[in-house]
Amino acid sequence: MTPLRCCVIDDEPLASKLIASYVEKTPSLQLVGCFQSASEAVRTIIDGGADLVFLDIEMPQINGMEFAKIIPPSCRIIFTTAYDQYAIQGFKVNAVDYLLKPISYEEFLDAVNHAIKVIQGGDNSAGSNAREFLLVKSEYKLIQIRISDILLIEGLKDYIKIYVAGQPKAILTLMSMKAIEQALPARQFMRVHRSYIVNTSKISIIERNHIIIGDHVVPVSESYRQQFSDYVASLNPAETNE
Repeated sequence: MTPLRCCVIDDEPLASKLIASYVEKTPSLQLVGCFQSASEAVRTIIDGGADLVFLDIEMPQINGMEFAKIIPPSCRIIFTTAYDQYAIQGFKVNAVDYLLKPISYEEFLDAVNHAIKVIQGGDNSAGSNAREFLLVKSEYKLIQIRISDILLIEGLKDYIKIYVAGQPKAILTLMSMKAIEQALPARQFMRVHRSYIVNTSKISIIERNHIIIGDHVVPVSESYRQQFSDYVASLNPAETNE
């Protein structure tokens, strides 16, 4: 396998040196440059000189999130930052992972293996906004959730509860329904109530104004009823033409 060409962009010398040392001891990676700012790295990346960039967020001049928006789709991003509040935004750009400092080599390697799968395995082709995982903060930890395993989301004032297949307890996180709705793929998730978003692929029964997903009974409110009815009709076009 040809090593992935990597750049490290971080204005903290110690952090940059650590990530560079991780790259250099990983056979599947090739270090092509360490930069203290996005402006220093822009030419290398825009010219196609890197397959993967380890990118800090809080930096002078251009921050990492702004820079991520101009990076070519062929170059993937692993964010390396001390700030967890950017996790949702990170996956709206071309990021394949999000590492919180201090970063261990084990965490680094997990992210690299994921990136290799994305870049060379074709499960998340360049230029696509599709992604497999969502990162949320819960009880002082960042939890990675496979999006396809999400059953439904329930809103509770400033918090949401994420119900995941195979997990007996919902994941509680400080996030608005609007933020989680924007972070999820619209083709797979639908808002059916001001307090509920459902994974349409997990619906087992539709009964009057309720949806049943596993053991959960979810109401469909008047505000979202027409949208949901249109969705159901699109699954059964023969019935609508009778």
